[in-house]
Amino acid sequence: MVHNVTLFASGNGSNVENIIKYFMGNNNIKITLVVCNNKDAFVLERAHKYKVSTKIISNAELKDGSVYNYLKKTSTTHIVLAGFMNLIPLNLVRHYKNRIINIHPALLPNYGGKGYYGDNVHNSVLKSGDNSSGITIHLVNEEYDKGKIIFQKSISINSDETLESLSSRIHELEYKFFPQIIEKYILNKL
Repeated sequence: MVHNVTLFASGNGSNVENIIKYFMGNNNIKITLVVCNNKDAFVLERAHKYKVSTKIISNAELKDGSVYNYLKKTSTTHIVLAGFMNLIPLNLVRHYKNRIINIHPALLPNYGGKGYYGDNVHNSVLKSGDNSSGITIHLVNEEYDKGKIIFQKSISINSDETLESLSSRIHELEYKFFPQIIEKYILNKL
């Protein structure tokens, strides 16, 4: 069986590009579509570079269910959130129960929830004085960052850590582990 994965993104799309490259030539998992809610996002150029179809959606289309109808037409089996800044509506969560995967740039349940994304997360971690951070890959439910955790990887925070250095180190973890964990989860190898 071929699993057709749709990536949801809102911005730059470096994780999207990394995922697309990872699955190129994979006979079991195909990245078939990038859905974006920002018509000016650089992720759209990244997708076009690899000849992956794109769909620009409005927030209304996300909420009213028309996105689900489009995903059905494209035979989407799984959704991966890679820098998508909106809450996934209940109708999608229900239709893709346990088949929506997200990555978060901290060790959940800490530093998760509405408003905790990107530099907001890293700044909060640094201000807290915590001695570690990392990534969490989790399933998506109807609440921000509350779905079942399927993978975490931590790093120690250095005494001279800056926002830029922490962000860079977290991105390295994302690039290394996110595609692998997507593959293992979809193929039931986790």
